[in-house]
Order: sequence, then structure tokens, then C-alpha cells
Amino acid sequence: MQAPAQFSGGSWKQKKTIFVRKFKSNVREFLYFFSLWGKTLQKIGGNFGGGVQSYFIFLRFLVVLNFVSFLLIAGFVLIPSIVFRLFLSNRKQVSQFNPFPDCLKYDPNPQGLVVFYEFLLDLLSGTGFMEYSYMFYGYYNNTVVVTSLVGSDFSYNIPLAYLLTAVFYFAFCLICIIARMGKAARVAVTTGGSDVRSYSMIVFTGWDYGCLGSKATKLKQRNIYYRLQVDLEEERLKKHAASLTLCNKVTLYSLRVLMFFVAIGLIVATFVAIAYATTFSQENNNVQGFLGLFYTYLPSIVITTGNFLVPLLCDQIALLEKYPPSATVVVALLRAVVLRLVSLGILLYTLWNQIVCHGSTDTCPCHYNHSNYQCWETSVGQEMYKLTLFDLLVSIALLVLVEFPRRMVVDHWSCKLTQWVGRQEFVVPSNVLGLVYGQTVVWTGALFCPLLPLINTVKFVILFYCKKITLFYNCRPALRTFRSTTSAFFFLAVLLFGWILALVVMIYSVAEIHPSFACGPFRSFLRMWKIVPDSLAILPKGTRDFLFFIGSQAFSVPLFAVSCVFMCYFIALASIYGKSVAMLRAQLKLAGQDKQFLVKQIEKMKLLSPQDNEGKQD
Repeated sequence: MQAPAQFSGGSWKQKKTIFVRKFKSNVREFLYFFSLWGKTLQKIGGNFGGGVQSYFIFLRFLVVLNFVSFLLIAGFVLIPSIVFRLFLSNRKQVSQFNPFPDCLKYDPNPQGLVVFYEFLLDLLSGTGFMEYSYMFYGYYNNTVVVTSLVGSDFSYNIPLAYLLTAVFYFAFCLICIIARMGKAARVAVTTGGSDVRSYSMIVFTGWDYGCLGSKATKLKQRNIYYRLQVDLEEERLKKHAASLTLCNKVTLYSLRVLMFFVAIGLIVATFVAIAYATTFSQENNNVQGFLGLFYTYLPSIVITTGNFLVPLLCDQIALLEKYPPSATVVVALLRAVVLRLVSLGILLYTLWNQIVCHGSTDTCPCHYNHSNYQCWETSVGQEMYKLTLFDLLVSIALLVLVEFPRRMVVDHWSCKLTQWVGRQEFVVPSNVLGLVYGQTVVWTGALFCPLLPLINTVKFVILFYCKKITLFYNCRPALRTFRSTTSAFFFLAVLLFGWILALVVMIYSVAEIHPSFACGPFRSFLRMWKIVPDSLAILPKGTRDFLFFIGSQAFSVPLFAVSCVFMCYFIALASIYGKSVAMLRAQLKLAGQDKQFLVKQIEKMKLLSPQDNEGKQD
């Protein structure tokens, strides 16, 4: 009687396991059906390889990140500000004594009649009707809303919500980047290596048996072909580098050093041009009309021109340096990172140098340059808004005015020049750095332009379809391929560097520069961060003591010690796992060599004649 019961119980568990597995598979397929651009990414990977596909996956990640960030900002800052401004009148303004009435002058609204084309200029530059709106920092009030809900008092501190939302926004982006970096690192470690086992992994385990139809099958075949092409190219260049003589190595390394200094000179020249353009633009910001629009966009024009021309010259320099494909991608990314992100830092440094007072309080009673920057936070937000908008306009203009005409000329005009030029190649490093640059601009300006993540979401969606169109209609497959596994991790590392740059800008703005007296939620504070201790002071004593205890040394020192213990434990654990992985890889390599040896022996035995075999047996 027990045996059938056990058999029945085992059968029930087995059916349950199968049901759960099928349910998970169905849910996964259902979610994949609703995943953003899933089929498009599969098509891109099949036609152009995993390297190009990694760019579009990275772009999709930034789209989702910006949209969720906008929801965070809208839920805690934008929607409460709109609701409180429209429906509630019992708002208490946070005010302090201000001995300088001239510092309160700020009137961004246009006076009198406005010509129609000026609305277009205001839309492009963020001035006029856009300057005093929910788009920028200066429109938000320094009010605490107090109302009664369900018999209890409810208060909402808009300045505190504004600052804490910015802090949580940065923390949320950091968590997303680190989580994705961990996933990319695991994939890179799992699929890393360029010996025989990597080819075996691609050939025997790289096929997706869920492919249905000839179209999906061909796409998967092309994807595997590109992966094998990358590995073979890496091996060929390694063998070529190993065969160089001492004289050839000295010549090659000397040439690389020379080209390194040439690239540094180009980048430094770009920085100097950006600094001069920013100073000239700020000195002529009162000019009206299209000439004034040109002056306001002059830093953006210089930055975009430098980011376009210098990487092209660096790519030609990279041809002379003769690095392996993966190293070429890393070198190109490093140069582009230094160029794009440091150029943004030069722009911000030039702005801070003009905003911050360098004299005494008598010559600068507002603690900042109020004569030129009545609301300096909005001015910084406008610069970031113009950089974001100009980057999108340049991408669309290149697609319409350069990439499509080039394809038409190459396809319909056969001569030696057009054959030499050919169709353009989708260069992944420069395109990725464009995304990192745009995201860094958004992080930098999010404190001063709260709707910038929404604008960047729309920009990246438009950019996705523009890049998709130019990829399929105007580009040919890349001649220099690279690994998508290692490049994905490096893309995220570069994005993390941009996040750090934006974080430094936010900390400096919050902790060092005096907020504007005439605008914004922090107009009554000496520093933006002052709202945090002032808000803690009005909390109940138990809550206040608990928060002060968390920020005290009595809590932070033990927490740091415990964190160090856990960190040492995980480092030791990672070291043990790393040694285990290295041993397993060595065993796999030895097993592969044994199989190769056996295959060679079998081939030799087949080549022997039957008489030789009989003689050996005797």
C-alpha cells in the first residue's frame, strides 16, 4: 500500500514541477512580447552583430531609466506643486530676513507685444514664456502646505521634497547602474576567454532552439557568425603581434606614444575653445533676435563640433596605432570620455567662475553675481536644456542632410571616389559616448531643470528610431568588430564616470553656492542643504534623536566596522570562487587537449594500412 502512495506522491511532485516550469516559461514569453523593442533588437543583432546590438540595448536601458526617474520627480515635486498652486490657498512661505532688497529683483516674463518668431526662439533657448514655468528651478515656491485630511493635519514641505527627490534620483540611478554592471560582469566572466573552449561554447551552446521560421534562424546564424569573426580577428592580431621583431616593436611603441600626445593636443585645444566660447556667450547674453540665439548656442555648437571632429581624427590616429579590436574600442572610448565629459566640466567651471563672487560682501552683497544672473539656477538649467535639445537637432540634421544623401550618392553614382568613400559604418564607441554625454548633461541639469529627464526620454526614443533607420538603410556591417560582452560592461563603467561628474556638480551647488534670493524653493536659505537640519529641528523629539543618532559617530563607526567585516568576507569569498573558476577552466583546457590528442591518434590509426595493423597485433 505504501509503494503506490509514494509513486503517486512522486508523480504529483513531478507534475507540479513541470507545471511551474511551464508557467514560468509562459510568463517569460508574455513579458518578452511586451518588452521594449525586443524584436527590433533581435533583428539588429542578427544583421550587424552583438557589438551594434549592445548599443541599442544600452539605449533602451537609458530610456527606461529616464522615464522612471521622471515618474519619481513628478510624483514628489511636479504634481504636488501643481496641485498646491491650483487648489490650496493655505500655504505658508518659508521666509528669513533679507537685508538686500536689490537681490529680490527678478522678472523673466516678456513685456509688451511679442513677435511670433520670438516664441520659437524662447522654445529653443528656454527663455521667455518657458523660463518661468515648471520646466525650470525658478518657478517652484519655497512654501510649506498645511491642510487637514481625515481629521489630522497634513503638511508638505516643497523645498525639502525638491532636494530629497534630487538625492533619491541620483541614488536610484546609481543602484540601476551598479545592478546592470554586475549582470554585465557576470556575463563577461562566464563567456570570457579566447581559447578553444570559447569557440566550443559558441558552436555547441550558442544556438537558440526557440527560433521559429527561416528569418529568425538566419538572424541567429549571422549573430553566431559575427561572434566567431570577433574571436578569430583577435587571435590573428595576437599572432601578428607575437611575430614582430624588436625593431618593429620599438617603432610601433614610439609611434603610439607620438600619436598619444597628438590626441592629447587636440583634446586640450577643444577645451580652450569651449572656455572662450562660454565666456563670450555669457558676455553677450543680452543680444536679441537670431544673433542672440546664436550667441546662446555658441557653447553647444563648439562642444558638439569638437565632439564630432576630434573623435574622427582620433579614429584615424587609431589606425596608425594598430591596437587589437577590443583595445581599439577601449582607447577610443577613453579618449572620447575625456573629451566629452571634461568638456562639459569646462563649461560648468566657466559658468561657476562667472556666477560666484570673487570679491568682498560690499562689492557682492547677494553672495553671487546677481547683476548678470538674477536666478543663476535657471541659467544653468537653460544651458543643460540647450545642450540636450541641440544634441537631438544635430542627430536629426545629420540623418537628413548627411547620411541619406551619402547613401544615395554611393548607391547611384559609380566612380572611384564614391567607391573609396562607400557607405558609412556604424561606429559603436562614438555613438555610445553620445548617449553617455547626453545622460550626463541630464544628471547635471536635473536639479535646475526638473523636467529634463522627461525631455531626455523623448529624445532617446526619437534617437532610437533615427539610429535604427540609419543603421538599416545607410550603414554597412562594421569592418572592425568587437565583443559585445566586454563592451557592455565598459559602457556602464563610462556611464558611472558621468554620474560621478554630475554628482560633484550637485554637491557643489547644494553645499557651496548661495541660492538665488529672487527665485526657487531655497530663496530663503544660505545654502540649499540648510533645509535638511531646519526640517529636522521641527520633528518630534524621539524622531529627531533617532535621526541624529544615525548621523552620529556612535552609529557610523560601528556601521563602518561591520561593513568592513562583510566586505572582507565577500572579497575572500570572491577570491575563493575566482580560484575555483580558474581551476575549472584549467581542467577544461586539459580535457580539451586530451580530446584533441585522442582525435589525432584516431586519425593516425585510420591512415595505417590493414597489414600494418595486423603486424602490430602480432
